[in-house]
Amino acid sequence: MNSDKKAYSLIIFLSIVVLLALTWLIYFKPTTTTDFIFLETIPVLNAFFNSLTAIFLISGFVFVKKKKIEQHKKMMVAATVSSVFFLIGYISYHYYHGDTKFLPTGGIRTIYFTVLISHILLSAVQVPLILSTLYLGFKGKTLQHKKLARFTFPIWLYVSVTGVLIFVFLRWFNIAV
Repeated sequence: MNSDKKAYSLIIFLSIVVLLALTWLIYFKPTTTTDFIFLETIPVLNAFFNSLTAIFLISGFVFVKKKKIEQHKKMMVAATVSSVFFLIGYISYHYYHGDTKFLPTGGIRTIYFTVLISHILLSAVQVPLILSTLYLGFKGKTLQHKKLARFTFPIWLYVSVTGVLIFVFLRWFNIAV
């Protein structure tokens, strides 16, 4: 098996493992309790990491348009690292806290769930896209990388921004109920 097939097999395997683990964590894991005092700060950190990811992605996009490829690479690595930190925080929070219910009713509930569902669906798609785009970039397969990045970038950016938006919805609107 050539190195590309091995890499894509690993990417598919990791993507499936992440998706299954998150599905189990959110929908099937029994409730756990903890007195971890910093548990409520994790969503704030997650919103921070999603914000950083968006900033790094936009910066990377600007750098690549200006043909500053080394700076572009650094921003994409930074976006990946901040996304990994988000994922660690997300898993930790949901492992100990479980799901957070959205309490408001009416139009805001419809807006929230529209954003949430699109966020979740695109989150599932983004993992293999990100890993494949990074792989192609670091292998120097520039044309393939550019073609895939045209899909990966807007999805990754959307998921990062809507992640922050979901945090805002849960923090601001759940308090008002």
